[in-house]
Amino acid sequence: MSDSDADALLVERVKLGDVRAFEMLVVKYQRRIERLIGRMVRDVDLVQDIAQESFIRAYRALPQFRGESAFYTWLYRIAVNTAKKALMDMKRDPLVSESALRGGGGDENDETSRVENELTDGETPEALLASKEVAAAVNAAIEALSEDLRQAITLREIEGLSYEEIAELMNCPIGTVRSRIFRAREAIAARLRPLLDTRDGERW
Repeated sequence: MSDSDADALLVERVKLGDVRAFEMLVVKYQRRIERLIGRMVRDVDLVQDIAQESFIRAYRALPQFRGESAFYTWLYRIAVNTAKKALMDMKRDPLVSESALRGGGGDENDETSRVENELTDGETPEALLASKEVAAAVNAAIEALSEDLRQAITLREIEGLSYEEIAELMNCPIGTVRSRIFRAREAIAARLRPLLDTRDGERW
């Protein structure tokens, strides 16, 4: 049974009043939704709250879910809209935490730590520093992208979704998705070129 089929069965059970079936969907997708929101909302303290609000909204809206798209696609859209609303509320009431001011986000630190942990004991301090610089440069380059480009490259390179899935999630043609990912990679490569000394025309 595919993931989408399993989700569809759980959704039907929820519609029949089985709350535990929804809890199973939450357990399955909570980390992915939090990771997604963490890419949009730099205040790490808000990520779990927004994720929880996203699942609450999904639960309330589930009777209207007709299964025309995969459950995760539908949930993803709810999470994105909930995060956007939270960002708008923050602009109206600009109280940001210290971690947001530092630009702290759980994924950034996780990625940097992962790069460091993958280094072997035989690697030099210079190599370690270079790896940290590259990780920081990639994160900075992604942050500097427009929202559309950042969302497209994140879905492709971090979430590992296909072009077709990204097109459905972003509600745009596949050609637009390819263009956005190409432009995002070009922008990131331009940031990395001074560090990696790559030739013009090469992309990460």
